[in-house]
Amino acid sequence: MIGLGLYTLYEWQHAAIAPMRFAVDQVQRYLRNPYNPWSYTPAGRVMAAACDIAEHVTRRYGKPRFGLATTEIDGAPVAIEEEVLERRAFGQLRHFHRAAARPDDPRLLIVAPMSGHFATLLRGTVRAMLPDHDVYITDWRDARDVPLYEGGFDLDDYIDYVRGWLAALGPGTHVMAVCQPSVPVFAALALMEEEGDPATPVTLTMMGGPIDTRVNPTAVNRLATTRPLSWFERHVITQVPPPNPGMLRRVYPGFLQLAGFMSMNLGDHLERHRDFFLHLVAGDGESAEATRAFYEEYRSVMDLTAEFYLQTVETVFQRHALPTGALTHRGRKVDPGTIRRTAILCIEGEHDDISGLGQTRAALDLARNLDDRKRRYYLARGVGHYGIFNGRRWRERIAPEVKRFIREFRGRDT
Repeated sequence: MIGLGLYTLYEWQHAAIAPMRFAVDQVQRYLRNPYNPWSYTPAGRVMAAACDIAEHVTRRYGKPRFGLATTEIDGAPVAIEEEVLERRAFGQLRHFHRAAARPDDPRLLIVAPMSGHFATLLRGTVRAMLPDHDVYITDWRDARDVPLYEGGFDLDDYIDYVRGWLAALGPGTHVMAVCQPSVPVFAALALMEEEGDPATPVTLTMMGGPIDTRVNPTAVNRLATTRPLSWFERHVITQVPPPNPGMLRRVYPGFLQLAGFMSMNLGDHLERHRDFFLHLVAGDGESAEATRAFYEEYRSVMDLTAEFYLQTVETVFQRHALPTGALTHRGRKVDPGTIRRTAILCIEGEHDDISGLGQTRAALDLARNLDDRKRRYYLARGVGHYGIFNGRRWRERIAPEVKRFIREFRGRDT
């Protein structure tokens, strides 16, 4: 275990560069002042752009807001009010209440990933589903903000949270699991089916999930299998330093996760920042703001509890417990063969470099007793991992497929 050292060093570094960050921010504001003649010169624009980027990349971003004030229903704008239906130590069930909701619209629970980013990463996912669905989302909490007396959180707890929130929503709910939660949600479904739980969802849509990472392993999968679990515990687990509310809690910190995200596609990120710089110099505000908005969301990261991260690495990526039939929940075997009522749609991106092709589709084979008409698969051509649930292709091609799937099974005795 790294202990307090790494996290404390990170906090000190952030505090140490705060004056520099403030200074470059003031310089870029000065250089962009319309009353400053330098703001109209090429040198002034270059210097302002450089200061802007320096401030942007050294800032620490907190949890963003969803900011979904309205949606459109039947061609008319409708106000959205966010409300928390149920609150727990490590997350809350957030509801996007529509002022003019249609009572017959399907109830949809979107299970956000607990893999470093906040649930707001799915803002575009929520926005696309709001016109036709009563949308709820799992809004996970940053582990650095959870005091030790609140207890721990692991993969078993994740399954319990999903089941508890499905019980709170009641029968007739549809579920969408985006990436990482595909495994715990699929496990929760199998347990609920086995028990005949009335809150068992009508449909389950899984998007880019690591159901069986032995299929077309990616760089992320290979990293998990080429090192023992003890390596991850020694190199990426640290403790939250004071004065954070979760001080002394063992975590996989968000800043390390962000470093991992960036290093996976470092060339792409450097190119995007170069373009960002050129757009700022050229005065292309629209393009620059689009890049800025993306990275403000991308750099907003949260700490994960050590027990959840390590259990996920071992269970999902090293032992492949779900596809091999070895997955248990609090000592009880999880058998996907119990799934008989819930219709399943698996969505994969052709160019997904996080969850390889076939890893999500494996769920359809594991649910061996599910009727063929309830098994669906959609391959999103030309789409990477992020594009499965955000962006133009999600809005124009993938979201309509999900909506058709939900509508097809809505109201059926499945």
